Amino acid sequence: MDSPVNPDAPETPEELTAPAPKGSGIARRFRGFLPVVVDVETAGFNAATDALLEIAAVPIHMDDAGRVYPGETVSAHVKPFPGANLEESALAFTGIDPHHPLRIAEEEGPALKKIFEPIRHILKGSGCTRAILVGHNPAFDLAFLKAAVERTGIKRNPFHQFSTFDTATLAGLAYGQTVLARAIAAAGIEWDNNEAHSAVYDTEKTAELFCAIVNRWKALEDQSKG
Repeated sequence: MDSPVNPDAPETPEELTAPAPKGSGIARRFRGFLPVVVDVETAGFNAATDALLEIAAVPIHMDDAGRVYPGETVSAHVKPFPGANLEESALAFTGIDPHHPLRIAEEEGPALKKIFEPIRHILKGSGCTRAILVGHNPAFDLAFLKAAVERTGIKRNPFHQFSTFDTATLAGLAYGQTVLARAIAAAGIEWDNNEAHSAVYDTEKTAELFCAIVNRWKALEDQSKG
């Protein structure tokens, strides 16, 4: 019996050389990867020492016409891990009070499970083997996600360990803009500066941007075939 794919491991040589999944749908479009837009809010820039405070994720789906669209948002407020560093400048920037009594935050372990479980469910139904993190400069988000996974000892991280889709790069190609707010505006998507720097808002807007770019490419492909 074949052993199941370990999402924590790098891609094997067999995975790297495997042909695209047969049929249609999102698994074929992204070579077996399920794009999931993720944004984190933190108490600093060092994933090893600074607290993860918020995380939100939006899986990407595809309709029968091959157009992608954002799925349901899942999010969590996260309690700083024991001994976590809290940079005052970072807290002032995000406006997050980690100790506010109405914040309703969860420990890192339950928060990550809340994010991961629906992603695993979608993976099973989509034919995809791994989730791939989509973000605006996603190395930052992936680093904090992986550090939290390591601290909590979670064994089944559905995300690819190093591959990502970067909307800063994609928006630079599609619209000539790399700053998130400017790329959003260039894509014709509504943006509210008062809502920015919330994990949920930034994730949902980044998901809209990613879908706009992918669907724009599909429209160009369809025109060339016509």
